[in-house]
Amino acid sequence: MVDPLGVAVIGFGWMGRVHTQAYARLPHHYPRLPLRPRLITVAEEVPGRAEEAAERFGFASATRDWREVAADPRVRAVSVTAPNFLHREIGVAMAEAGKHLWIEKPVGLTAGDARAVADAVATAGVQGAVGFNYRNAPAVESARELIASGEIGAVTHVRIRLFSDYAAHPDGALTWRYERERGGSGVLGDLASHGADLARFLLGDIAALTADTAIFVPERARPSGATAGHALASGGEPGPVENEDYVSCLLRFASGARGVLEACRVSVGEQNNYGFEVHGTRGAVSWDFRRMNELRVSRGTTYQDQPVSTVYVGPGAGEFAAFQPGAANAMGYDDLKVIEAYRFVRSIAEGTPYGTTLADAVHSATVLDAMAESAESGRWVSL
Repeated sequence: MVDPLGVAVIGFGWMGRVHTQAYARLPHHYPRLPLRPRLITVAEEVPGRAEEAAERFGFASATRDWREVAADPRVRAVSVTAPNFLHREIGVAMAEAGKHLWIEKPVGLTAGDARAVADAVATAGVQGAVGFNYRNAPAVESARELIASGEIGAVTHVRIRLFSDYAAHPDGALTWRYERERGGSGVLGDLASHGADLARFLLGDIAALTADTAIFVPERARPSGATAGHALASGGEPGPVENEDYVSCLLRFASGARGVLEACRVSVGEQNNYGFEVHGTRGAVSWDFRRMNELRVSRGTTYQDQPVSTVYVGPGAGEFAAFQPGAANAMGYDDLKVIEAYRFVRSIAEGTPYGTTLADAVHSATVLDAMAESAESGRWVSL
């Protein structure tokens, strides 16, 4: 018996589309899931965008006012893919209305925002999930298991990188992403939030850190109309970029391991160069998002000149079997969001959290706040 689950999507840029497609694909990859998402309504304030999304993807209705979603009895679960400054208000309102919540990172502008949403979800007794999609890669889950098993010995140090060029063009539009009031942090919220989550997912809690940030493109042109994604706006009125393009951070883990986390949104020549290298006393494991289904692993007792092997993950790793029948068959980015959707809907069906939770968002946001504090003070910050 499969029961319908009325869902809504608030904010329909690229990520809203990704969430919508993930809901639609759930029956294909997880046919035994006892709940089947039904697209009820899409909310987007840009004129015409919600109606276009409804027609294209099959939502039953469309609105420009997200508050109508909270009052809609047909909706039981909501995806929030709106800009960062709206996360707290919308997230809290949806939880208080009894809606299960799948919200994109960083869940607001500060750790206080993330905590407010987490508290609202806990008080309402609804399920909450957060868009830390990279931890859903089967190879990343395999790496975590390998580290936890002790196969590479005690972890000594890790390097986590998130380099992208989405903001590298000097004609990139001065959207909300570059404003403190609406975007909060820059690359901290966009990319380093994923890095902070991966660091904790792989190695446990971070005890202290010190960070440095920089703005490399200090001015951009204001867009003349509505934008989506990372649009260009050549010739518009110039305005200042208020948040960071780049962050580098030294980490001390509670385990005693050390780490480096580096993220940049203006890295010319880098297209989604995300990954990590974890070193231990007997080996190492590394992952590159652009080769998402592979791990580079070194293990044994040779130590010096110890060989490194490429391992292709297969049906025994994470949720790989729901997508491909054998090792080395490629999965892609959107598949990670399908996994995220599955774990969210399974949480609703069983009343038990699966996958990322709002507590994970609070941990990540706390690390981001500490990075910002350290960059401003020039000091180490304890967590």
